[in-house]
Amino acid sequence: MPTSTRSSQFLSWSSLIQSYSRHNRIFSLSLIDALNTPLFHNTQLSRRLSLRDAKAILSWMASSEGGNRAEFIGTKKGGGGKSGAAAAAAAGGDEEGGRVWIYWRRPEEWAAALEEWVERTGQKGTVLTLYEIVEGDASRKEEFHGMDMDLLLKSLGVCVKRGKAQVFGGEGSEGVKFF
Repeated sequence: MPTSTRSSQFLSWSSLIQSYSRHNRIFSLSLIDALNTPLFHNTQLSRRLSLRDAKAILSWMASSEGGNRAEFIGTKKGGGGKSGAAAAAAAGGDEEGGRVWIYWRRPEEWAAALEEWVERTGQKGTVLTLYEIVEGDASRKEEFHGMDMDLLLKSLGVCVKRGKAQVFGGEGSEGVKFF
């Protein structure tokens, strides 16, 4: 198959996966479990994407060519310049049916959304719990409401690097203060 055709197919799949994940508020998925969802299995047409093809798509999404729109959980971001499957293998990650972040917004985009929300709601200088951010009434209408705590921490890490926030406290009782 010509490279441009394959890239076009990967781009279409990436767009579909991101849209599906955004619509269903999915931040990560298990590759094995996802094979039986409408995302990869069309029961009306009796068509199903194979595990090998799903892994190829997600590996492409995890590459710079795919816009870093996915990341195998348990792998180091970038994996020493390796993409997707190579990074997962190098880091000992379980790509075979393992969990994958689906970045319909990348952590830096979530960081910007969090900073904008804090500014808009007048919460600069206020200590917020992580639970309050993703489950509180004040964030109910925000896209990050219900976000996985690990993804929230990754996104807050971007805010910290930008000098916009400080995270403190122990695991399970973390708080954050935005500047």
